[in-house]
Amino acid sequence: MSDVTILQVVPRLETGGSEQSTVEITEALTQAGAKALVATEGGRLATALETAGGEIIELPVASKNPVTIFANARRLAKLVEERNVMLLHARSRAPAWSAYLAARRTHRPFVTTYHGAYSGRSRLKKLYNSVMARGDRVIANSRFTAGLVRSRYPVPPEHLQVIHRGFDVSAFDPVTISPERIARLREAWGIAPGQRVVLQAARLTRWKGHLHTIEAAGLLKARGLLGHAVFIFAGDTQGREDYRAELDAEFAAAGLTGIVRLVGHCDDIPAAFTLADIAVVASTRAETFGRTSIESQAAACPVIVTDVGAASENVVPQVAGDSFTGWVVPAANSVALADCLGDALTVSPQRLAGIGRRARSHVREHFALREMQRATLAVYDELLCTELANSFRSFNSF
Repeated sequence: MSDVTILQVVPRLETGGSEQSTVEITEALTQAGAKALVATEGGRLATALETAGGEIIELPVASKNPVTIFANARRLAKLVEERNVMLLHARSRAPAWSAYLAARRTHRPFVTTYHGAYSGRSRLKKLYNSVMARGDRVIANSRFTAGLVRSRYPVPPEHLQVIHRGFDVSAFDPVTISPERIARLREAWGIAPGQRVVLQAARLTRWKGHLHTIEAAGLLKARGLLGHAVFIFAGDTQGREDYRAELDAEFAAAGLTGIVRLVGHCDDIPAAFTLADIAVVASTRAETFGRTSIESQAAACPVIVTDVGAASENVVPQVAGDSFTGWVVPAANSVALADCLGDALTVSPQRLAGIGRRARSHVREHFALREMQRATLAVYDELLCTELANSFRSFNSF
């Protein structure tokens, strides 16, 4: 497969989901014996990408300036011809336009990964967004995202494929999380022995639903159902100090000081979910994937999610009977969230652990990194008549 060269195009190599996926597909291509090129402005994941076997082509592809977009298209077309690139894959709108134009100019297949809601009301914004649905194959990161694509664009069904983001499930294995990592978080967050931990790991922004979680905690306190539970909000303010002040005032007014704790950014999320008894995803706005709902389950931590966006498709709900891995509640409904939390907090530790084990098995079966990599290479194979997915499978022997 050494004669197969794939070009991925991503604005910057920072720590977001699309950037991490770029590194992961680079690794898969290398393991399949192909050459992986990445056009980007660079970033913190550049070293990881090169370690995975990729080659970085530095271009100003993050720019939304139309002049730069067209200039990048010419540069990419030249690169395609010079390096015999067989397929281009884009994950963001501005560089996708450059890649799309280069692909059409050079008669190469063009693939997109559609991973955002891409809202827009003006005709110009809708046109700008439409490039993500112009691929010869369009990969959606969830069934929810695929539904958005179908509702907005005339993409042939056979050209649209759902491939969930992949996770290195081993990084969240509770068995591999050392007691020292757990102890560090317990000390930093002031968690006493015997306290049950409800964790909401999300940046501090209004649509993440922290206010509804605080209201739900207040309702539980009024009902006498809090027990020894503490609510941990782990997430960066990202400059939203006014919102943090509002949260402080809300839980103080509800008599929840010391029960609801804003601990800031957490740099050990696997340990955080291993420490937690229950995770909460209280988003009031649709997310196209819902990473936290996967990470919590990967750590064997049962999760409560709201019914908007893709998060609810990431769990097996309670209506499935004994196979369930989490709870789904209506968004922006503090009473429903309180009812669910009340039920979850009264579940015995043994039963909760059983739910957690099922949750981890669910993630391992449906969201494994290797399966995402294999499925993406299979999309390339379909367009190129190659055997990348089989070569990758042989390399990993699965």
